[in-house]
Amino acid sequence: MVYQAKDNRYDTMVYRRCGRSGLKLPVISLGLWHNFGGVDVFENARAMLLRAFDLGITHFDLANNYGPPPGSAEETLGRVLVKDLHPYRDELIISTKAGYRMWPGPYGEWGSRKYLIASLDQSLKRMGLDYVDIFYSHRPDPETPLEETMQALDYAVRSGRALYVGISNYNPEQTRRAAEILESLGTPCLIHQPSYNMFNRWIEDGLLDVLEEKGMGAICFSPLAQGLLTDRYLGGTIPEDSRAAKPHGFLRPSHITEEKLAKVRKLRDIATARGQTMAQMAIAWILRHPVVTSALVGASRVSQIEDSAAAAQNLSFSVEELEAIEQILQE
Repeated sequence: MVYQAKDNRYDTMVYRRCGRSGLKLPVISLGLWHNFGGVDVFENARAMLLRAFDLGITHFDLANNYGPPPGSAEETLGRVLVKDLHPYRDELIISTKAGYRMWPGPYGEWGSRKYLIASLDQSLKRMGLDYVDIFYSHRPDPETPLEETMQALDYAVRSGRALYVGISNYNPEQTRRAAEILESLGTPCLIHQPSYNMFNRWIEDGLLDVLEEKGMGAICFSPLAQGLLTDRYLGGTIPEDSRAAKPHGFLRPSHITEEKLAKVRKLRDIATARGQTMAQMAIAWILRHPVVTSALVGASRVSQIEDSAAAAQNLSFSVEELEAIEQILQE
């Protein structure tokens, strides 16, 4: 069946300007970190991508090593672009990253110009694209001069391989310095991609201030704490298809403590009173900061994307709600 995008796809999604740039992102973006690799069911991945676009989620976020195997998530998106989304390329924001290990030897990871540009060329080939909308340095390199890494990002833009550039997992001081270098080169740093959720609030200790100062946006990954800030684990068991059940996942059964589950149950009561699911409130909560442009969600099935997208319909909090949430988190 030939895919035809829904005519009403922009009716309910909210779009925010990314920092002081001209680019707007949907407040809900879809990450292809998990469940889009070569080991996963292609038709399920395709269904999630198409449903996301029909819901106004125009931003798909990848990295060179997403899979498994590494690179296969980009290949999956490339197949969907050819089969379904090619007519809508100019409506999409597609990002990828380089920084983690992709191939053997000294040039297969980190932040050298050699690695970043080679990796970007490989990513473009896997996705069948002439350019990506955003290219990230996925992590700071403790040995390569920051100037070299930022010069590689600048070159990615000047060579037509990327429209914008960003950084991920950089601390506040590294972020400030990276932004200053890029500014001096004439290629502004558009965006930072940090982890952020109710249980992981490190960006509140300085990073948000730097982003506001430098006119950068933030797109935050793991807004649901790898699924912990949902209803999935409140029954006392670990579902077989959950991230915690996977042997190499970032969420381990040991992370699912009764203390955290007790907090989630109390938070869910607030969400219910707001007319939201726990996941929807957790997403809205990170979006309460004006600097946070978008919440980057993952999914294993279409219904999860639909649930996350619905968070955009209620992003405001009363003072009393925020105080109640804060009290629970500080208990």
